[in-house]
Amino acid sequence: MASIVELGSQNGLIIPLVAVHMFVFYFGIMADVTPSVGLASFAAAAVSGGDPIKAGFTAFFYSMRTALLPFLFIFNTDQLLIDVTFFQGVVVFFVSLADMLIFAAATQGYFIARSRLYESELLILVAFTLFRPGYWLDQIIEPFETHQASQMLSYIDKSSDLELLRISVEGENIDSRWIEKTVIMPIDKQGDAQSRLATGAGLEVREEDNKVYIDNLMFGQFAEQQGLDFDWEITQFQVEADRPHKEWFFIPAFLLALLVALVQKKRLRKEEAVTA
Repeated sequence: MASIVELGSQNGLIIPLVAVHMFVFYFGIMADVTPSVGLASFAAAAVSGGDPIKAGFTAFFYSMRTALLPFLFIFNTDQLLIDVTFFQGVVVFFVSLADMLIFAAATQGYFIARSRLYESELLILVAFTLFRPGYWLDQIIEPFETHQASQMLSYIDKSSDLELLRISVEGENIDSRWIEKTVIMPIDKQGDAQSRLATGAGLEVREEDNKVYIDNLMFGQFAEQQGLDFDWEITQFQVEADRPHKEWFFIPAFLLALLVALVQKKRLRKEEAVTA
């Protein structure tokens, strides 16, 4: 689970531990219907008298769509109602409900009428957009602004509302291996830059020759848990860019789904007229 959190941090994703636990837990449940464990599938085959191997692979085939769901917990934690307001929770509920119906229609090949291949592809695109609208926003506007490490302390001092800081570090670990990684650090809101880093992440830094190094790590605190070490250099830092809300992409997604529905409804009327 720590690997998932670290991998997400390196790619600019803040993954709560609850989402990681749900990711692992969900795939543990999926093992009941997928080979080679497939306890539920084999039990069903024993009751019905069918072939257990065929039952296992059939269950696996039907579960392939469901296997995509845990990845949504990682890439869109709103689905787990983490750090959302009441209004946002209502929006997430209705959007998720619509998205599941659209995704089911796309994979089953039937929406208002039997879907053509390009219509199913469009519906899958709609489902992807509704589940992860931030992907398209990232393609248009970079999610982070990059700054030199030498400006980090002064930037923190000027930004009283800063809560998270993404830093890139490099250095040699205890096994004499050269490590380069990126982590997202929590920042306290009170005090100067050094105290905010120490309180929020358990990290103390020092400046030498216009470079910034890790000077101290507090045992058991966030920075130490991320595998950082003494005397590693902070090469750069990044902060979240000021961007529009990702939910704006819901509008073109629903319009595209509506267009597919209208096209299919028109085709269905023509088929019914021909049959009549």
